[in-house]
Amino acid sequence: MTLKVAIIGRPNVGKSTLFNRLVGKRLALVDDRPGVTRDRREGDARIGRLSFTIIDTAGLEQGDPDTLEGRMRAQTEEAIEDADLSLFLVDVRSGITPLDQHFADLLRKSGKPVSLIANKAEGRLGESGYYEAFSLGFGEPVPISAEHGEGMADLYDVITDFKAEHGFADDDPEAIAIHNVTVTEDGAADVDLTRPMQVAVVGRPNAGKSTLINQLLGEDRLLTGPEAGLTRDSIAVDWQWNGRMFKLFDTAGLRKKARVQEKLEKLSVADALRAIRFAEVVIVTLDATIPFEKRDLQIVDLVEKEGRAVVIALNKWDLIEDRGATLKELRLEAERLLPQVRGVPMIPISGLNNQGLDKLFKAVTSVHETWNARISTARLNKWLSHVVDHHPPPAIAGRRVKIRYMTQAKTRPPTFVVFCSRPDALAESYRRYLLNGIRETFKLSGIPLRVIMRKGDNPYDTGRDKGRS
Repeated sequence: MTLKVAIIGRPNVGKSTLFNRLVGKRLALVDDRPGVTRDRREGDARIGRLSFTIIDTAGLEQGDPDTLEGRMRAQTEEAIEDADLSLFLVDVRSGITPLDQHFADLLRKSGKPVSLIANKAEGRLGESGYYEAFSLGFGEPVPISAEHGEGMADLYDVITDFKAEHGFADDDPEAIAIHNVTVTEDGAADVDLTRPMQVAVVGRPNAGKSTLINQLLGEDRLLTGPEAGLTRDSIAVDWQWNGRMFKLFDTAGLRKKARVQEKLEKLSVADALRAIRFAEVVIVTLDATIPFEKRDLQIVDLVEKEGRAVVIALNKWDLIEDRGATLKELRLEAERLLPQVRGVPMIPISGLNNQGLDKLFKAVTSVHETWNARISTARLNKWLSHVVDHHPPPAIAGRRVKIRYMTQAKTRPPTFVVFCSRPDALAESYRRYLLNGIRETFKLSGIPLRVIMRKGDNPYDTGRDKGRS
């Protein structure tokens, strides 16, 4: 028995783009204009070793049954009825609209299984819409980017779990599996090694990025030289280290924005920023002879804001004389200048002389595992109870903010939601206190973390504190 999965959602949320991604062909028309898809379309979908039938549908629109919109909607409702599982697609960059809410009710009333999919979730622009999607009542949204292929591992898990739970036949065990992330009992990430890790190498012009990648590859694959700005495009190359596959992205040097005038350089910088946005780990390459200039700090801050894991490569280390004292000083400087990624790995290397590259990629794989870490809700709330007892939030206007519950909403980067009585009244310093405590207690050093304050009750509360503020 073949599993049937329907993609459901309002117009222009990316349904046809996801359909094309899953079938591996441009079968469905894709355009910025809403309403391009009218009939439902079926295709043979595949994610790694998982295969199923996928159904593309028209955007759910309100309309009388005799109108075109009404007939399109009837087609979509038939797809929902015919499918075993509906993927309810929302555009988190646009946020949750009344139309999303309306058809969430329609899907709920159908009584068929539904999984909420948060599309266009790459970068930070969709962060608020992602959390807003919880209000639709379908549990934790699955963040993806249908256009760029991000989140397919999580979608794979959702559909695989559904097949197992509902008794569908297993897929071909001989087929190739994709990257997947599971969680061990102690909360650490167990990362499957079958998919190349995406690693972007960024930095100021002439910091030695291309030289570093050439040394890793063992060939002059990328153009290098003393002139700054030789690299224009973000070049992707495949590489293997200790049995692990990597896709390395060499990028254009990032200069101060005011100095970027020519159109070609603007395109190169945009390409570099795109590489950061879609990387898993970003190696920020510093010139060890002139480290931590203002632009270096801005680049690290940009990477942190995009939520990518960070490793700092102190390049040209062969030019440093007193290496022990210099490294100690630079680590102290990093703690002072880069508190947002406290404990970030700093690895001295020489791309020219092939020094320190093994240590660099040990740090890359380690920080990638930390970036994928998930902490159990029980451990988080045990820690939270201890913290609040010993250091309760300050009272505001004579009323103390009650912190009730905490959970990890997502990984990559680890993001935690704290439910309390008055999130707007809680001081930013207390949020930072919680963030630093999480980082230290659960050993999440050197990666971006997110702590989101939300108004709400503990869902496991029996009612004792419900309604109190």
